[in-house]
Amino acid sequence: MIEKPLLLIVGPTASGKSSLAIKLARALDAEIVSADSRYLYRELEIGVAKPSSADLASVKHHLINVASLTNPWNLGLYKQSATQIISEIQLRNRLPILTGGTGQYVRSILQNWQIPSHGPVDQLREDLETIGDQIGFDKLYEILSAIDPQAAANIDYRNHRRTIRALEVILSSGKKFSDLRDKEKPPYTTLIIGLELPREVLYARIDERVDTMISQGLVGEVQNLLDAGLGPALEAMRVIGYNEIITHLRGEISLEEAAALIKRNTRAYVRRQANWFKPTDPDIHWLNAQDPALFENALDLIESNFGIMPER
Repeated sequence: MIEKPLLLIVGPTASGKSSLAIKLARALDAEIVSADSRYLYRELEIGVAKPSSADLASVKHHLINVASLTNPWNLGLYKQSATQIISEIQLRNRLPILTGGTGQYVRSILQNWQIPSHGPVDQLREDLETIGDQIGFDKLYEILSAIDPQAAANIDYRNHRRTIRALEVILSSGKKFSDLRDKEKPPYTTLIIGLELPREVLYARIDERVDTMISQGLVGEVQNLLDAGLGPALEAMRVIGYNEIITHLRGEISLEEAAALIKRNTRAYVRRQANWFKPTDPDIHWLNAQDPALFENALDLIESNFGIMPER
């Protein structure tokens, strides 16, 4: 089987992945496949820093605005959808560019994870949620850590939905969640470009992005979601930026405190992202995101790895 090319652009939040991907897609007549779990949802806009409508119109994007908070996707559905889309792009003899900061999504494609087929078991999930409410979701996470430490290591302890999902699969299958997620060689020739920035520069970008979100109307966006009855879904998904504003709208903290909390939580998220995209990973070609020659350097890597030569 001939392995077709797949370009991946990875790196921390606010490093400029989307911008580079769009620029490369224009030069290469390529298509972008999102690997950002938050971009899936139509209801989330300002607080997730989606590409602008102009950017979305200028380059073909996939897996953005395809789901609703009322029916959240799991990793298996993302993997199935992304794999099919990548194959369709390649059949059109175009280059797929997979980019986003959700490390689990990227790795599921890059390592061709064989995701457990177990769908949600409604009563079991409801029971687990009730137990979590009674004993605390931190205790549920401790239980998962004891049963399947490898699975727990890949889940943020504050992500109740994923903790419950892992326990749900374990209890319904009788097998460890981590054992069910086998890996196979992906059917692609891959090039992984990573964007890196000094930590202080990255943190400054995060702070500026949060301030911009607030000025663009994040509070109003969250209020509209609450008015539409989506508060429980938002809180269950624990999307950074939204839950902090919900706390503000409840009168528990000021807007300034909410903004500071979003910045702090985003920085913590960046540190977790580093577990998926390690600076020591020999398969990632790390480029300085501040380098004026970033675009040209990326094109050089694409040309040398894939033999694709755009007009310059």
